[in-house]
Amino acid sequence: MRRIRTADDQGTDRAQDVDADVAGAVERVLDEVLGTRLAEAAATDALFGRDIAERVARFTLGGGKRLRGRFVWWGLRVCGGGGEAAGAALRLAAALELVQTCALVHDDVMDGAELRRGRPALHAEMRGQYAHQPGQERSARRAETFGRATKTSGRSAETSGRSAESFGRSAAILAGDLALAWADDIVLDTSFPASARSAVHTLWRTTRTEMVAGQYLDLHGQVTACRSPARAVRTARLKSARYSVERPLLMGAALAGADGRTAGALRSAGRCAGLAFQLHDDLLGVFGDPEETGKPSGDDIREGKLTYLTTVARARAEAAGDDGSLGVLDAALGDPDLSAAAVDRVRDVFVSTGARAALEDKVEILADRSVAYLAGLRSADPAALRHLHALLRATAGARPHAPPGCPPVTVPVVAARAGER
Repeated sequence: MRRIRTADDQGTDRAQDVDADVAGAVERVLDEVLGTRLAEAAATDALFGRDIAERVARFTLGGGKRLRGRFVWWGLRVCGGGGEAAGAALRLAAALELVQTCALVHDDVMDGAELRRGRPALHAEMRGQYAHQPGQERSARRAETFGRATKTSGRSAETSGRSAESFGRSAAILAGDLALAWADDIVLDTSFPASARSAVHTLWRTTRTEMVAGQYLDLHGQVTACRSPARAVRTARLKSARYSVERPLLMGAALAGADGRTAGALRSAGRCAGLAFQLHDDLLGVFGDPEETGKPSGDDIREGKLTYLTTVARARAEAAGDDGSLGVLDAALGDPDLSAAAVDRVRDVFVSTGARAALEDKVEILADRSVAYLAGLRSADPAALRHLHALLRATAGARPHAPPGCPPVTVPVVAARAGER
């Protein structure tokens, strides 16, 4: 784990300096905050500090493109914000990174995902660390004994003794909880402009609730085998679109004291780009290169995820009377042991029904709509507007282009499956 910076060597970032490297400025704040939190965790208990708190810090500092923090920042800057609000914006950005850590760690537990950012997921790492402890032999013996009594006792073999698998999942849940608690601590300890405090706190509460609601809809869609395109879009909006783009933009705008018209334009821009972001993520989950995304391709199919891609393919197959394609989807979706060849057959259905092309077109349309909403921000700082324009299109996974009359801005490609989901 890289060295945690202290407040003394962090220095003060001026808004103009942050403009040149927003992600770096967010990481400097994270370094400081996590340094303090790690010291507190170690003082609470050394084992807890090493096993849980340090893992949360490593996970948070070890990947991601600080997407949500960048939207907070450019929401602030495009509305003319800076000065004292700049520090509050960076702290909000750091808090959102910890919320993201919570979301990803818990998501991997719920999905049973073994990889995250090309490395073992946190629950898999914890399981591996304690796989050969003495308690595992006792757990195995108890599992054999209780396995014969499960039908009458109602007690599972796994819970009769704490297996490494169960331990890893439970520890990861605690790690995610800790990340969320730290995020709330940052917001609580941040001094916001008096005029923005209420709006920021409201957005923060809304963001957390929407994220959890979206995750539940995702789980509900799997267990009920939901096929509704409208429900798939609703899930995508709550689970990712609002929390990743729209809400962070509005937090920055609130810090800058933006008026209702400006906030409305940013809300609409963020909503479109956020949905495009999730739809692009759905495409990456099926057609992406695992070497680039850091996640196995086809897992959404094996998990039976309610994605817009799947619902569109099914709707098109039904409309065309394509029983063959429907049979492929029915047999494959939700099968955890699906072979690579079977995943390829599902991919072929997504292509042959036109679902893939339809989603790619929708991503471009949403990206165009997103930046079109920025046209009404005539009083916005041109440089900040240019950066936000580029960030929205890159986040949406759309082809880059600059606003009329403006030179292009280079923005790192945002790969949702590489940890930015």
